[in-house]
Amino acid sequence: MTTGGMFADIPVEIGVVFEGERIRKPSMYVELGGPHTPEKFEILRIRDRSAVEDGAVRIEGPDFPDMKEGTTLPFGILVEVSGSTLDPDMEGVMERRIHDFCNWIEGFMHLNQRDTIWIRADKKSVAKGLRLQHVGIVLVRLFRSAMPILDAIQVTFFTDPSKILTPWQEALATYEQRDARTRGMTDEDVDVFYGCSLCQSFAPAHVCVITPQRYANCGAISWLDGRAAARVDPKGPIYEIAKGTCTDPLTGEYEGVSRVVKEKSLGEIPRIQLYTAFGHPHTSCGCFECTTFYVPECDGLGIVHRDFRDVTPTGLTFGAIADSTGGGRQVDGFHGLSFEYMRSKRFLAGDGGWERIVWMPADVKDRLKDYIPPDLSQKIATEADASSVDDLLSFLRTHDHPVLARMTHDNGLVNAADSVQGIHTTAGNRGPGALQGGITIAFRNVRIQADRIFVRRE
Repeated sequence: MTTGGMFADIPVEIGVVFEGERIRKPSMYVELGGPHTPEKFEILRIRDRSAVEDGAVRIEGPDFPDMKEGTTLPFGILVEVSGSTLDPDMEGVMERRIHDFCNWIEGFMHLNQRDTIWIRADKKSVAKGLRLQHVGIVLVRLFRSAMPILDAIQVTFFTDPSKILTPWQEALATYEQRDARTRGMTDEDVDVFYGCSLCQSFAPAHVCVITPQRYANCGAISWLDGRAAARVDPKGPIYEIAKGTCTDPLTGEYEGVSRVVKEKSLGEIPRIQLYTAFGHPHTSCGCFECTTFYVPECDGLGIVHRDFRDVTPTGLTFGAIADSTGGGRQVDGFHGLSFEYMRSKRFLAGDGGWERIVWMPADVKDRLKDYIPPDLSQKIATEADASSVDDLLSFLRTHDHPVLARMTHDNGLVNAADSVQGIHTTAGNRGPGALQGGITIAFRNVRIQADRIFVRRE
């Protein structure tokens, strides 16, 4: 943490100590992006040297003093860099550092990535004199310090609603172009995967495993991005993982992957399976684009994304569900996802894939319409079809959803004969059910209040 040296001209302190800082609404001066604003993005582009004015920081729209306190504005961050050794495959990896570097700034909270960014500046830091101009200067200096291969860098912020539309649409098109590069690849095509530990300051036990068919949870780093980053900085936060022997191709369990995850998580996560939300699921930090949630009444999985502001049929919001899986934990049925992973043929392959999905917001369904099997699309409920578990069960029966095969015909509960071994309950949510040799119920960090509980032998 420093207020001198390279940041002597910045009116607030700068340092890793501020990573993880949260700014609640009463302390907020202004909100930029966030779940109530569709026009938001951050992107890094590699340009020719002649197109980059080194050290320049531009603001297209008002800076903090000209923003009304308590308001929410559209927001865009465009970082443009040049360098003779830069590879276009590095854009996504370098872009992910915007999140890290913004969070070094006292009183400046940055969440998520790409077109889901959510930023707040607090009243105290703005009162000290913090401006977007300073944020840009900090980004320039930290990028230069972390990446000596950059010859030049400039930063542009967009806060004017009339000026953000074009760069926002260009950013969305660029994300799609990046994502499409790996869609023809399979995990069998490569000998190595890539690990990412960029988010361990927020989630110490989390290691993101990036494969051709399993994008990073944040949605910002593909297998090709990981390869480019590891080649440039082999000792950096993104590194090769030798796959090793595949012990379970259905759930995606590899000896080499589990070995590296155990090492990088300091033993906290000894085993990991890449294509399942149960058993030993891939961990989540907090920057995932979407997450699954378990619906025990039908032994199905729902999906919810960050911008969904209502409650799911289980009565939980995105925030409550995210709290159940964030921080690098393995929680049955609660599983961070990127949109790109949901386009993969390995999407939750160990759980039945799309046949296990019973609910998702309508805009997520529309975004993935070309990747949901046509015979299943109309069988997956949205908020327009079901706002409670009873509504959901009725919809599933009416539309003959495949998950019905996992349920008994009389009461809608999980049929033990069709399920996997064990009942595992974590953070107040029941996992897949079966009774073989008894019941295991594990509660962690749970507060339960009930008038009566009955456990009977059938």
